[in-house]
Formats: sequence, C-alpha cells, structure tokens
Amino acid sequence: MAKKTLFLHPPSFEGFDGGAGSRYQAKREIRSFWYPTWLAQPAALVPGSRLIDAPPRKLGLGDVLPLAKDYEFLVIHTSSPSFSSDIKVAEAMKDVNPKLQIAFIGAKVAVEPDNSLAASKAVDLVARNEFDFTIKEVADGRPLAEIDGITYRDQAGNIVSNRDRAVLEDMDQLPFVTEVYKRDLVINDYFIGYLKHPYISFYTGRGCKSRCTFCLWPQTVGGHRYRVRSPEHVVEEIRLAKHYWPEVKEFFFDDDTFTDNLPRAEAIARELGKLGVTWSCNAKANVPRETLKVMRENGLRLLLVGYESGNQKILNNIKKGLLVDVARRFTRDCHDLGITIHGTFILGLPGETQETIRETVKFATEINPHTIQVSLAAPYPGTFLYRQATENKWLDERYAELVDDDGVQLAPLSYPHLPHTEIYQSVETFYKRFYFRAGKIAELVGEMIRQPDMMGRRLREGVEFYHFLRARTH
Repeated sequence: MAKKTLFLHPPSFEGFDGGAGSRYQAKREIRSFWYPTWLAQPAALVPGSRLIDAPPRKLGLGDVLPLAKDYEFLVIHTSSPSFSSDIKVAEAMKDVNPKLQIAFIGAKVAVEPDNSLAASKAVDLVARNEFDFTIKEVADGRPLAEIDGITYRDQAGNIVSNRDRAVLEDMDQLPFVTEVYKRDLVINDYFIGYLKHPYISFYTGRGCKSRCTFCLWPQTVGGHRYRVRSPEHVVEEIRLAKHYWPEVKEFFFDDDTFTDNLPRAEAIARELGKLGVTWSCNAKANVPRETLKVMRENGLRLLLVGYESGNQKILNNIKKGLLVDVARRFTRDCHDLGITIHGTFILGLPGETQETIRETVKFATEINPHTIQVSLAAPYPGTFLYRQATENKWLDERYAELVDDDGVQLAPLSYPHLPHTEIYQSVETFYKRFYFRAGKIAELVGEMIRQPDMMGRRLREGVEFYHFLRARTH
C-alpha cells in the first residue's frame, strides 16, 4: 500500500500566489490565485492522498500542523521567494512527527537540490525536474536508491543524487487533475482578475519551444519541447469538469504556450465548440489569423499574451523570437475577431532604459489589450537571466528572494544607467498611464454595465489595486 501522503502548498505570505501553477511567485496587485496543478498531478497518482492549498483557504501554520501526525509522507511545493518560510513549515511538521518523510518539489529545488537539502535536516529528499512519477515511487515505498530523479540524504547523512528521470513522452499517462480538485479544493477560492469566476485551469501539455531567458518553467522543469496530451484526452477532462461543476464559467489551458502546436490547438477548439464551453489559454503574439478565427468560432474568449516589451532590442536580448510589428498585427486580428487579450509586460529586462520603458508604455496603450499585468524582471535560479545577472553583478543580493516581507515583488536588478529604484517606480507609472485614460475607463465601465455580475467584482478589484499602488509609495 502507498504511504499515507499529504501534498501541501504551505502557508507563507498572506495572499501569496506562489503555488504550483503561478509563474511569478508573489502577491499580486489584486487577489489572485492559480490552481496548484503541479501538486495536483502527482496527488492524482497516489491513492488515498490529500492536497491542501493553504493560502487560498487562508490557513496558517496552526491549521496544518496537527495534520503532521496523520501522515507518513509530506510533499511540499516550494519556490525561491517562499523557500525560507517553507523550510520553517517543514521543520515544524517534523517536530510534531519525527518519522514523517518530507520531500520538496518545485523549480527552486530542481535546480539547487544539494543546497536545498543542506538548508535543513527536516527535508529528506527533493524531486528534481518533472516529478510526478518520482513522487509516486517514493509514496509506493520503493527504495530511494532505486528512484530516478531524486536527491536525498542517505542513512549516513550524505547527500546523494540519483540519475535524472527520463522525460515523460506519453502525456496521456497522467490522470485528470480535476479528480483531485473535486476531492480537495474549493473552486470559489480561485480568482484571476481577467478570467470569469468561477474558473478551472489545468495543463494540456508541458514545455515551450520559445527560449525566453527569463521564463521559469521551461528552463527548470518542463523543457523546450512541447509534449502534449491528445485532443481526446483533453476534451474528456473538460467533459468531466463540466459534469462536476456546471457553474464554472470558463476553462483556462495553462500550458506555457498552448498555440505552439497550431493544428492541435485547432483540433481541440473544434471539439470544445461542440461542448459549448467558454475557454481561454496562453498564446504567443504571432498566431495566424486563420487559427485565431477557428478558435474564436469555437468558444475562445481570451488570450493571455506575453508581450514583455515594446522595444525590439529588448525582445532580441531575451530571445523572445518575436517582432514588434508581428505582435501589432496579431493584436489587431484579435480585436477584429472579438478575442479579449490580457497582456503581460516586464520592466527591468537587460537593455532596459527610461526611454525603452516609455516606449513599452506607449506600445501598450497603442495596441490596447483589455487588461494588463506589469511585472518586474525576476532572475529565478536556473534561468539564463539568473546566470546573466550574477555574472554581470546586476543582482542585488539583498533582494535575492525576489519579494519583500509581504510577498510583493521587488526590483532585484540594477544597471549602471538604471537603478532598481527607478525600475520599481516605473511599474506604478505604467499602470496609471495605461488605465487612467478616458477611453480605457469608458471601456471598463461599459463592461460593468453590459455584465452586471462584473460590477461588484471590478469595484472590489479597483479598491485592491488602489491600495496596491498606495502601498508602493510608502
């Protein structure tokens, strides 16, 4: 029998969206929680397991600590910003139950396994890279020496790294995460500002063909080959989710770039059209109009698009593989077809200047996505940007955890011509210049009038956003 296993996204910062699913582990401008899909996937493989996602449930250490004595194996998802806090949770759980075997998973430990184990003797092992079946084998009781993809502490206290686990090719081997969502989560806990509520998200594939130097998951866990589930497998999970939650208003495919495989994207879209569901996904700003049209005609509502910058040199510096003019044409096509866009931008990437920041703000207002997210360049360990930042001494070690004491993003990179303080302050300027325009205000007010259910939500988000901006100036 499998060990009695608890999967835990531990309590850390209040409102911290840093669980297995978030690309930027931080507290966002408005209340925002992604599903803990990276935890739910191995949980679906371990019979009798339980998943607890503490931050959305507003659970503290005192709420989860008593559970330590009820389990034999604890799997904690960690991140660079929350690692110190997560170690304290592991140590507290171990104090309650010294026999509890504790494993850490996530990008942080995938790229720094030895250092992660050395941080605390409470952690018995880390599962590197793609860890689903690795964790299953540990839970099944297989001897650690025989399990690929782990770094562990042996009986003598030595840190040992086994060989890497082979990359999973047949993604249909993975069971549906929606079974775990149904069993252990409350879907109304999960909010994303640009998605309808309630929503469900999961992955239809892993990996991304793009080579963006800053992007976390492809460089640490997923890889640069887009490995996918079959359209039939994906549609069957949507059908099951519809049965479980008829109240769900939108399904989101959280693949790094769902549009990496255009024929497959169109095939899935056509099947979703038959089901009559509303759906959204991540996309690169280069999808042909023909594919956009097929997706839109079959239920696509929104694309989450990483524009990053409006400056071509910066896009080249980060190996985005995208031309600004192509992004403009793509955005016009989306507007023409009635596809909503949530655009994401990053300030402080290599090559950034005050002039390029102004150029990006101007670009964002010109292409006018419906909503935006402005993030600060975050050099996560394991990424090319991290190596670049450390080699060039751009990274201020005081900000190595990437967030402040409240879990909000810091600006950890400084350049001789552009200090981190100016990069940090430019986020507020960006938001104000984008949203405080008569046309944009009219657009959002019109949305609330046409969709009464959005009224209360947008007003709440507006208050949260105001407090976010105000806190940045104090």
